[in-house]
Amino acid sequence: MASASTSGSKKRKREASPAREIAFKIAARSVAPGQVGPVLVSFPSLDAPPSTAFRCYRKKTKTSAEPNDDDMGLTVAGETDAVELESNEEESRRVAGAGCRYVIAVHNKRTSEVTVLPTPMSPYILSRTVKALKSIELAPAPTTTEYYKARNALGETFGTKKAKAQIRARERNRVDVGAMEGVMDFVMAGIDKAAEGLMTTEEAKDLADSNRPVPPFSLTATDPADIYPLHGIIPEPEWKALSVTAFYEAGSAYERKQILPFRGSDWVNTRIESTMEHSDKERKRTLKILFYISSMMAFRRTTERKFKKEELPTKLPTVPGAVIDSLLSRFTECPRGSTEPRTTPQLDLRLLAHILALCLRVDNYAADYSLIARDLSLAPEKMSAICKSLGCKITTLGERERTRLGLPDSVADEKRAVLNAPLQFPKQRLKKKTR
Repeated sequence: MASASTSGSKKRKREASPAREIAFKIAARSVAPGQVGPVLVSFPSLDAPPSTAFRCYRKKTKTSAEPNDDDMGLTVAGETDAVELESNEEESRRVAGAGCRYVIAVHNKRTSEVTVLPTPMSPYILSRTVKALKSIELAPAPTTTEYYKARNALGETFGTKKAKAQIRARERNRVDVGAMEGVMDFVMAGIDKAAEGLMTTEEAKDLADSNRPVPPFSLTATDPADIYPLHGIIPEPEWKALSVTAFYEAGSAYERKQILPFRGSDWVNTRIESTMEHSDKERKRTLKILFYISSMMAFRRTTERKFKKEELPTKLPTVPGAVIDSLLSRFTECPRGSTEPRTTPQLDLRLLAHILALCLRVDNYAADYSLIARDLSLAPEKMSAICKSLGCKITTLGERERTRLGLPDSVADEKRAVLNAPLQFPKQRLKKKTR
């Protein structure tokens, strides 16, 4: 009995299945023509049940039946009793653009073959839609007022003392538009009444132009020679008082230099010598202008320190008295409580603008401002700013302009102050608000 019991308790062992080899191969192509083939999907939020059936759809505009690396026009869709799943084309393209690629292998259990598809694929990102919520309309976005009201409620409940104080301060400064509805007509009437005496835009522009530290100008002139009229800079009584006979009687450049009130200007000295080669009528006119420029330079050098009015004829012996009196009245002023005239930075700027306007006329409205700045012991940047205030553009001259002005090619890289018509003053730059 014991042996029978023992033999009955032993179970017959199952024989081991013979090992099967797995064969790997690479498919000649991903799918056959006209078929879709396997696709790779990703479930970012939840996984669909294994029994969920999916279908693939292609847009009608697609003509190629075989997908490729960039073919994201395929739509993968499926649904369960509660959820609809559909591929999101935008998200799928974003993932594909990030370089996310996978190689798909298909295992055939019957033949123990693993077939590797030759084309890497990007996953299709699925998005879900709950069927029970499709009929519910989306809540409208909160208005700005509702948003601030909800934010203030959160701040009052959970905010710090500092945050609560800021909320109360904003509430105190908030304007109640509803309370203003009844008084808006009175407010607008008060504004209109107060604005009766204000200037219009054109009047404000005319006032700003009249206060510019430049000679009298014409905004309608079509010729640069008419923008700053000559007698607006040199009044006719002074023009008649200027004499250039001494330049004709001088026998050398040195003697002509001694006639000038200001002898330290290379710009003036060079122009004097080149003018002596012109015709008599043009030469006389240009020599008068150059002598007046030299007089203004000498006047500026003399009045930049303290001076006495009676001493000017002695310090400027070659300058006519009418010119000295005119320069004193236009470019100096007497401080309060004093009878002695003095210059100011604003008046000095006006004097420099008058000098440059005459220099532009002599240089055919393309002045070498850097040489003039050196003669006046000024930085080229300051002289450039004065040129711009006159309406000039700082630029290099082209070959045609150099030929017209008789300038050599060696000055091609030098910048000049060029005045063009019609006159355009530089626009004021608005300062950035500082926080």
